[in-house]
Amino acid sequence: MQKIVLFILLSITSLGASAQNFQPEFIRKHIGFLASDDLEGRGTASLGEIKAANYIADFFKTTGLKPAGTNGSFFQPFEVTFAVDGTAHQLIGRNVVGFLDNGAAKTIVVGAHYDHLGKGYQGSSLSPDSKNKIHNGADDNASGTTGVLELAKYFIENDVKEKHNYLFIAFSGEELGLIGSKHFTEKPTIPLNTISCMINMDMIGRLDDNKGVIVSGWGTSKVWGKLIPGLARSQSMKYTVDSSGVGASDHTSFYLKNIPVVQFFTGGHGDYHKISDDAEKINVDGEARILNIIAGLLQKLDQEPTEPEFLTAGNAHAGVTTSNFKVTLGVMPDYSYTGKGVKIDGVSKARPAEKAGILVGDIITRLGGETIGTIYDYMEILGKHEKGQQVDAELLRGKETKTVKVTF
Repeated sequence: MQKIVLFILLSITSLGASAQNFQPEFIRKHIGFLASDDLEGRGTASLGEIKAANYIADFFKTTGLKPAGTNGSFFQPFEVTFAVDGTAHQLIGRNVVGFLDNGAAKTIVVGAHYDHLGKGYQGSSLSPDSKNKIHNGADDNASGTTGVLELAKYFIENDVKEKHNYLFIAFSGEELGLIGSKHFTEKPTIPLNTISCMINMDMIGRLDDNKGVIVSGWGTSKVWGKLIPGLARSQSMKYTVDSSGVGASDHTSFYLKNIPVVQFFTGGHGDYHKISDDAEKINVDGEARILNIIAGLLQKLDQEPTEPEFLTAGNAHAGVTTSNFKVTLGVMPDYSYTGKGVKIDGVSKARPAEKAGILVGDIITRLGGETIGTIYDYMEILGKHEKGQQVDAELLRGKETKTVKVTF
């Protein structure tokens, strides 16, 4: 009887410890700093971005991660060009990269973007008269960045030498078109063929228990469907899934390199890309529960007998999607492209673009008889069409102009 009671007590203690892996007060502290007015919205290549990068790098160093940027530092700089009041400027942004080296052959990447819209001159603010107003981006994406920091700390301090290494990356340039993550996958600081999978966190700070968490990338590997449901149940958390590996966040850059990906997201809200996305609105207890799920996922991935198998996600908008469009081309635009039209960075199999013969590198200049000047023109035009419609798409392929028929 004493053994049974002892077992029950140990079980309760164990469950309580598991529930307390991530402390809400630490989550609140990180987000409070990253989303403070002092950082002026963490615009890419801004002083606020540098302050945030220093905070992240200092935390990585104090925690015990090894520098995994360039030149022996935690930073991986990249060039970025964006327009301010119609004039293009070339500046330097930076990813922040830390490595937990367990001497393993394979590495799991844990990432989130830490940049936001600055003072309204970068990206797509949805606040009226937003210029020169600080966009603190507490949910988008101080919340995800905090997840990277706390997961790094957890795996450094858990007294376990896992069978994988872990690469923790805070990306910049996401709001300008996934520029930082694309730079990393083009110029990786560890060999891409050693990356097992990538876990992304983008806006995990507004958990509503009635809605739960949205899990994207579900179709990029069978392992997600095997492991995540039980972990969600352990936190009494609802979830919905999106099969696609292509979306408006940094996991896309890894998926396009044939790496299994999964993203956690608590959904859109009225403060998205507005000056009102502030730290006091974050559900820190909810984020702690999500981090428990992600930590459990990392642990279970480490126990799998084989590495996650990469799958091409069939339907780019299966399950839940944040798109309001009735149709999709099934392409990933190159958000860093600054010329006229939409340059294609990825094409999903068996979708309208592939069926029409559109290729990576093509620049679509007209769709359905309307000229595409920017990505926003493209989205507006796309929203006018219905399933089953057939339209002409004019594109540049190198120096050649082509017209193809697209059926939605």
